[in-house]
Amino acid sequence: MRLRRLVYVAVFSLIALSAARADEIKLKIIAFNDFHGNLQSPGKFRANAQSPNVESGGADFLAAYIRNLENENPNHAIVAAGDLIGASPLVSSLFHDQDTIEFMDRLGLDFSAVGNHEFDKGRQELLRKQYGGCFKPNGIECEQTAGEAAPFKGAKFKYLAANVVDTSTGKTLFPGYGAKTYHGVKVAFIGLTLRGTPNLVAPSGIVGLRFDNEADSINRIVRSLRKQGIESFVVLIHEGGTQTTKGTPDINACEGGLSGTPIEGIVHKLDDAVGLVISAHTHQAYICQVANSAGRKIVVTSAASYGRLVTDIDVKIDTKTKNITSVAARNIVVDRTNEAGIAPDAAIQKTVNRYAALAAPIANREVGQITADFSKQLSPSGESALGDLVADAQLAATSSASSGGAVVALMNEGGVRMDLPFTSNMAGAKSGSVTYGELFTIHPFGNTLVTMTLTGAQMKTLLEEQFKGCALGSPGGDAPAPSFDRILQVSEGFSYTWNPDGATCNKVDAGSIKINGAAIDPSAKYRVTVNNYLADGGDDMYVLKQGTDLTGGPLDLDALVDYCSKHRPLAPAEPHRIGIKP
Repeated sequence: MRLRRLVYVAVFSLIALSAARADEIKLKIIAFNDFHGNLQSPGKFRANAQSPNVESGGADFLAAYIRNLENENPNHAIVAAGDLIGASPLVSSLFHDQDTIEFMDRLGLDFSAVGNHEFDKGRQELLRKQYGGCFKPNGIECEQTAGEAAPFKGAKFKYLAANVVDTSTGKTLFPGYGAKTYHGVKVAFIGLTLRGTPNLVAPSGIVGLRFDNEADSINRIVRSLRKQGIESFVVLIHEGGTQTTKGTPDINACEGGLSGTPIEGIVHKLDDAVGLVISAHTHQAYICQVANSAGRKIVVTSAASYGRLVTDIDVKIDTKTKNITSVAARNIVVDRTNEAGIAPDAAIQKTVNRYAALAAPIANREVGQITADFSKQLSPSGESALGDLVADAQLAATSSASSGGAVVALMNEGGVRMDLPFTSNMAGAKSGSVTYGELFTIHPFGNTLVTMTLTGAQMKTLLEEQFKGCALGSPGGDAPAPSFDRILQVSEGFSYTWNPDGATCNKVDAGSIKINGAAIDPSAKYRVTVNNYLADGGDDMYVLKQGTDLTGGPLDLDALVDYCSKHRPLAPAEPHRIGIKP
């Protein structure tokens, strides 16, 4: 009798439990961002200051980690927040990033927002990535990639672009949202890029496109879909923020609460129906809660970059109201040491190895030597050892009278993509050896160098435009001002000091701006080298569009290769060119 009673209790408990769970759906969302074609491991990563620095990322392990999370819940979605491609290592760029698109399809990616780097090669090439066709820089090329027959078939996953509008039709370049249905409840995934994309890509590639306000674009879709009975909304946005932690931030923390960052301002304006925001662009890791337009805090995530992290998000949805009722998220390091007992995906590993073997003769060619790591980590003043090296290479390539007569070279920090390590990540490379593939990873954009004439006064304006809120050189003074500091890397012989507490557009001590120890003259003319992206006003460096007597130069990558070849071995120096007032 007692046993029967226990059985009845157990059965009724199961019935009660099932009844309670019938009112909710548990959904797992698996997210990443800023992959940038890193099919191979980009190196080590640390989850926090106390964690070990482990080999991370790589398509084979990223796929395995995602499969492991998928197996936890049949109700799942795999999503990305942009920059899957562009600024990619040679193993992806050499094949026009088609191998990365192939990987995303094999991964089972459902949706990705477009990022600014999706537009690196222009609108038509991005459309080709989605819909397929031949890569035609010369109108005739239709090449085959490893394991893929030509022409390229295009992505199976869907790009989303809620705020990218074709001005000739008034329609978005890609759909603004995609939806998946779970037990009769539709969940809408809204995808978009940052409004400032035109300042981050070549203008020629986005002619006829308009990039609208992020929050307005999201809210417009939410209002429309709610009329159709959809109440669960997830945003995939290629915009983000940073933690304020000094040193190594915790990947699952939110120091500073994203205060003052672009993503905070967007979330503050969002319709209360949005239940989750998956962000990107800043290559930072965080799990935050930010207040929306109703003052309710919603989860905002970011998974750093290059496939080194994946975000595991558990969502509960009320089946009656169809609203997202709870969100729990955590970032996981894609650890290649197998400490988590997750084995790499063998099939994907084999495919990546095939691409790597095709690229190897080019990638593994030694072009120089170094004595220690050249890091892109910025000093408090905003200078890095690798940034110094890049700027020196560009000055060397354009300093002769016949090549431009430059006395200064300036490089955008965002264009220096990866560290140059003493112990190479390239297969078979010796310690201290610099390979072509490593330099390509640092300089993947194919920008050309441009030498122009600026007055001393214009150079002062340029330095001020590095800092948040200053758009001195913009036409009419009404262009968008930068929302964060972007310190240019400078060549040897050029120096200045800036004050973090100085007023907007007045942070640089004019008297401290020197070339080879001599203070610049505001009315004198100087020959300055930048890349074509900056020369066109990229990174909100508007005054550079006022430069005169422009002279074209070599590719930035060629300049760096040539410099490393001629200066062996290179030794990193402590940053000393940009000063900062304490």
